[in-house]
Amino acid sequence: MVAFLAMISITVQPVVAQSILRDAETEALFTEMVSPLVEASELDADEVEVILINDRQINAFVAGGQRMFFYSGLIEKADSANEVQGVMAHELGHITGGHAIRFNEGVKTATGITLLSLVLGAAAIAAGAGDAGMGILAAGQQAALGKFLAFSRVQERAADSAGARYLSEAGITGKGSIDFFKKLQNFEFRLGIPQEDSYGRTHPLSGERISLLREVYQADPAWDTPSDPEIEAQFQRVKAKLLGFTADPAVTLREYPESDQSVPARYARAYAWHKSAYPDRALYEVNNLLQTTPDDPYFLELHGQILLESGKPNDALKSLRKAVQLTNNQPLIASLFGHALIATEDPQYFEEATQVLKAAVHKDNRNPFAWYQLGVVYSHQGDMARAQLATAESSLLERNYASAIRSSQIAMAGITENTADWIRAQDISFIAKAEFEKSSRRR
Repeated sequence: MVAFLAMISITVQPVVAQSILRDAETEALFTEMVSPLVEASELDADEVEVILINDRQINAFVAGGQRMFFYSGLIEKADSANEVQGVMAHELGHITGGHAIRFNEGVKTATGITLLSLVLGAAAIAAGAGDAGMGILAAGQQAALGKFLAFSRVQERAADSAGARYLSEAGITGKGSIDFFKKLQNFEFRLGIPQEDSYGRTHPLSGERISLLREVYQADPAWDTPSDPEIEAQFQRVKAKLLGFTADPAVTLREYPESDQSVPARYARAYAWHKSAYPDRALYEVNNLLQTTPDDPYFLELHGQILLESGKPNDALKSLRKAVQLTNNQPLIASLFGHALIATEDPQYFEEATQVLKAAVHKDNRNPFAWYQLGVVYSHQGDMARAQLATAESSLLERNYASAIRSSQIAMAGITENTADWIRAQDISFIAKAEFEKSSRRR
């Protein structure tokens, strides 16, 4: 009983302790990759979101709404964008099937079996049949776990089937999906997982899934359709920068040695050298990239970031301003540019920073870094009430509810009552108090 309920509690944990990675280039690529699949699924493209988590496990899941969570380890192990699209199609199958919502059905059924076995077992023990009672308890736990696992496997097979349909309707080959399942199968072999059947597992064995899906994919007209070469090239860039950002620099430099002069390799090394506090080497790699494509906004973004974080904010402005212009004020890049403007400590740039950061949070109000920077520039300008309001926004996003409560109340005291900013500060205060109370009860 304890083991079963512990397994259930782990499964339904909210994604609050995970580190979410935000990157303009990566998010743009994910949107491009998932869009034809979303269209095939008939979901609202504005509602579906792909979120990247900084975790080197190979995993992806959905958790309420229409949000897919991909671990960075999955991107690292995938060899192509097509492989990741296979996973995206599968996760869309979970969303359209309402599996996150229906999860409680499986839990309810399994828990009912467990509770019944507890009652019968306790009755037998009370009647003096101790061994029989313990047997009933053990059998009930086993039956409950088996029922839940079977429910989970049914959902996985349904998501596989739906995903295959979405790939087909989008005209995307299922070869990548098969290739990724083969990778998972190799991991299963290395872990010594028995391959006879799926009993005792939440997911069907990868070999079973390959057998079922290969026939479906091979019969599909899209089977021999090549992947979009531009998307594949962009994926190799994103994969390289992701490794450069998340991995130990020694790992990155081993994976992308100096002998590799490709664009992804230079990109990865630039991040690795920057992390290692070798800005000159990092700039050397980025400058080589910019010689080939001087108007690439993401190379310009990295160029400006290296200069900014090396203590040269004035030198970073040109590259970051151009990157913002080329991406039509992409909010993540704009927030970095706003940070650079503030970091110059030159008052002539403060008004520009205010406008840039206000535009950034208007387009994307879930970026705590942008809110924090907006608070900083408001503080420089002497507008302490709105500095506290921006800090409250940042704190709420970071789930620092005590700080959000404190800052929102200070903001309310300094802003004219019933104005839009005052009402927003009041909303933050209410939300933060409710969340703080909930978290206190969980503790």
